[in-house]
Amino acid sequence: MRHRLYYLLPDIDSARRALDDLLLQRIEVRHVHFLSRGPLPEDLPEANFLHKTDVVHGAQNGMIVGAILGMCLGFLVIYYFDLASQALVATTATLVGLLFGGWAASMVAAAIPSTRLTAFFPEIEKGRVLMIADIPAHRVKAIEARLAERHPELNFRGEEPNIPAFP
Repeated sequence: MRHRLYYLLPDIDSARRALDDLLLQRIEVRHVHFLSRGPLPEDLPEANFLHKTDVVHGAQNGMIVGAILGMCLGFLVIYYFDLASQALVATTATLVGLLFGGWAASMVAAAIPSTRLTAFFPEIEKGRVLMIADIPAHRVKAIEARLAERHPELNFRGEEPNIPAFP
Protein backbone atom coordinates (compact mmCIF):
# COMPACT_ATOMS: atom_id res chain seq x y z
CA MET A 1 0.00 0.00 0.00
CA ARG A 2 1.29 3.43 -0.91
CA HIS A 3 0.44 6.92 0.25
CA ARG A 4 0.55 9.86 -2.11
CA LEU A 5 2.35 12.93 -0.76
CA TYR A 6 1.98 16.39 -2.28
CA TYR A 7 4.70 19.04 -1.99
CA LEU A 8 4.94 22.50 -3.51
CA LEU A 9 8.45 23.55 -4.46
CA PRO A 10 9.61 27.05 -5.32
CA ASP A 11 11.54 26.21 -8.52
CA ILE A 12 13.05 23.56 -10.80
CA ASP A 13 16.37 23.42 -8.91
CA SER A 14 14.56 22.62 -5.68
CA ALA A 15 12.59 19.94 -7.53
CA ARG A 16 15.84 18.34 -8.72
CA ARG A 17 17.28 18.30 -5.20
CA ALA A 18 14.08 16.80 -3.76
CA LEU A 19 14.04 14.11 -6.45
CA ASP A 20 17.68 13.28 -5.73
CA ASP A 21 16.89 12.86 -2.03
CA LEU A 22 13.93 10.61 -2.80
CA LEU A 23 16.12 8.49 -5.05
CA LEU A 24 18.71 8.24 -2.27
CA GLN A 25 15.89 7.04 0.00
CA ARG A 26 15.22 4.22 -2.51
CA ILE A 27 12.00 5.67 -3.90
CA GLU A 28 11.86 4.67 -7.56
CA VAL A 29 11.65 7.45 -10.12
CA ARG A 30 8.43 5.96 -11.51
CA HIS A 31 6.73 6.85 -8.20
CA VAL A 32 7.63 10.55 -8.33
CA HIS A 33 5.99 13.05 -10.69
CA PHE A 34 6.16 16.80 -11.15
CA LEU A 35 3.67 19.33 -12.48
CA SER A 36 4.51 22.89 -13.44
CA ARG A 37 3.19 25.75 -15.53
CA GLY A 38 5.81 25.41 -18.22
CA PRO A 39 7.68 22.50 -19.70
CA LEU A 40 9.85 20.49 -17.33
CA PRO A 41 13.44 19.46 -18.06
CA GLU A 42 13.91 15.90 -19.26
CA ASP A 43 15.48 14.76 -15.98
CA LEU A 44 12.27 15.48 -14.03
CA PRO A 45 9.42 12.99 -14.60
CA GLU A 46 6.28 14.86 -15.59
CA ALA A 47 2.84 13.99 -14.24
CA ASN A 48 1.05 11.88 -16.80
CA PHE A 49 -2.42 11.99 -18.32
CA LEU A 50 -3.94 9.98 -15.46
CA HIS A 51 -2.54 12.42 -12.89
CA LYS A 52 -3.65 15.53 -14.77
CA THR A 53 -7.22 14.49 -15.61
CA ASP A 54 -10.17 12.98 -13.78
CA VAL A 55 -10.27 9.89 -15.99
CA VAL A 56 -9.91 7.35 -13.14
CA HIS A 57 -12.53 9.01 -10.96
CA GLY A 58 -14.88 9.34 -13.93
CA ALA A 59 -14.46 5.69 -14.89
CA GLN A 60 -15.20 4.57 -11.32
CA ASN A 61 -18.39 6.62 -11.15
CA GLY A 62 -19.43 5.58 -14.66
CA MET A 63 -18.98 1.91 -13.85
CA ILE A 64 -21.19 2.19 -10.78
CA VAL A 65 -23.96 4.06 -12.58
CA GLY A 66 -23.65 1.87 -15.68
CA ALA A 67 -23.90 -1.35 -13.66
CA ILE A 68 -27.02 -0.11 -11.85
CA LEU A 69 -28.69 1.01 -15.10
CA GLY A 70 -27.69 -2.22 -16.84
CA MET A 71 -29.15 -4.25 -14.02
CA CYS A 72 -32.40 -2.28 -14.20
CA LEU A 73 -32.56 -2.77 -17.96
CA GLY A 74 -31.90 -6.50 -17.52
CA PHE A 75 -34.76 -6.81 -15.05
CA LEU A 76 -37.08 -4.87 -17.38
CA VAL A 77 -36.23 -7.23 -20.23
CA ILE A 78 -36.87 -10.23 -17.96
CA TYR A 79 -40.18 -8.74 -16.79
CA TYR A 80 -41.57 -7.96 -20.25
CA PHE A 81 -40.19 -10.92 -22.21
CA ASP A 82 -40.44 -14.57 -21.40
CA LEU A 83 -36.81 -15.69 -21.70
CA ALA A 84 -35.36 -19.09 -20.83
CA SER A 85 -32.18 -17.86 -19.18
CA GLN A 86 -33.15 -14.96 -16.94
CA ALA A 87 -29.92 -15.03 -14.91
CA LEU A 88 -27.84 -14.79 -18.07
CA VAL A 89 -29.84 -11.80 -19.31
CA ALA A 90 -29.51 -9.95 -15.99
CA THR A 91 -25.78 -10.69 -15.72
CA THR A 92 -25.06 -9.74 -19.32
CA ALA A 93 -27.02 -6.50 -19.09
CA THR A 94 -25.22 -5.57 -15.86
CA LEU A 95 -21.78 -6.27 -17.35
CA VAL A 96 -22.54 -4.37 -20.55
CA GLY A 97 -23.81 -1.44 -18.49
CA LEU A 98 -20.71 -1.55 -16.30
CA LEU A 99 -18.33 -1.54 -19.27
CA PHE A 100 -20.22 1.05 -21.29
CA GLY A 101 -20.70 3.33 -18.28
CA GLY A 102 -17.01 3.17 -17.40
CA TRP A 103 -15.94 3.84 -20.97
CA ALA A 104 -18.37 6.71 -21.58
CA ALA A 105 -17.68 8.45 -18.27
CA SER A 106 -13.92 8.14 -18.67
CA MET A 107 -14.12 9.75 -22.12
CA VAL A 108 -15.99 12.70 -20.61
CA ALA A 109 -13.65 12.91 -17.61
CA ALA A 110 -10.58 12.94 -19.85
CA ALA A 111 -11.39 16.55 -20.70
CA ILE A 112 -11.71 17.63 -17.06
CA PRO A 113 -8.68 18.64 -14.97
CA SER A 114 -8.10 16.48 -11.91
CA THR A 115 -10.27 17.47 -8.96
CA ARG A 116 -7.50 16.26 -6.64
CA LEU A 117 -5.13 18.89 -8.03
CA THR A 118 -7.46 21.92 -8.28
CA ALA A 119 -6.23 23.27 -4.94
CA PHE A 120 -2.69 23.41 -6.34
CA PHE A 121 -3.44 25.19 -9.63
CA PRO A 122 -3.19 28.78 -8.25
CA GLU A 123 0.28 28.06 -6.87
CA ILE A 124 1.38 26.31 -10.07
CA GLU A 125 0.24 29.33 -12.08
CA LYS A 126 2.52 31.48 -9.90
CA GLY A 127 5.48 29.41 -11.08
CA ARG A 128 5.77 26.86 -8.30
CA VAL A 129 6.30 23.16 -8.99
CA LEU A 130 4.09 20.40 -7.57
CA MET A 131 5.78 17.16 -6.59
CA ILE A 132 3.60 14.04 -6.30
CA ALA A 133 5.37 11.15 -4.57
CA ASP A 134 3.89 7.70 -3.98
CA ILE A 135 5.61 6.38 -0.86
CA PRO A 136 5.23 2.95 0.82
CA ALA A 137 2.95 3.36 3.84
CA HIS A 138 5.50 2.11 6.35
CA ARG A 139 8.09 4.69 5.21
CA VAL A 140 5.93 7.84 5.04
CA LYS A 141 7.02 9.32 8.40
CA ALA A 142 10.72 8.75 7.70
CA ILE A 143 10.53 10.26 4.21
CA GLU A 144 8.56 13.26 5.46
CA ALA A 145 11.10 13.87 8.22
CA ARG A 146 14.03 13.53 5.81
CA LEU A 147 12.54 15.96 3.30
CA ALA A 148 11.63 18.48 6.02
CA GLU A 149 15.16 18.29 7.42
CA ARG A 150 16.99 18.62 4.12
CA HIS A 151 14.59 20.94 2.25
CA PRO A 152 13.09 23.72 4.39
CA GLU A 153 11.78 25.37 1.20
CA LEU A 154 9.36 22.47 0.60
CA ASN A 155 5.75 23.15 1.42
CA PHE A 156 3.99 19.93 2.46
CA ARG A 157 0.44 20.15 1.10
CA GLY A 158 -1.15 16.89 2.10
CA GLU A 159 -1.26 13.15 2.04
CA GLU A 160 -3.67 10.87 0.27
CA PRO A 161 -3.77 7.42 1.88
CA ASN A 162 -5.98 5.75 -0.72
CA ILE A 163 -4.26 6.13 -4.04
CA PRO A 164 -5.45 4.18 -7.06
CA ALA A 165 -3.48 1.16 -8.19
CA PHE A 166 -2.48 3.16 -11.24
CA PRO A 167 -0.96 5.69 -12.02
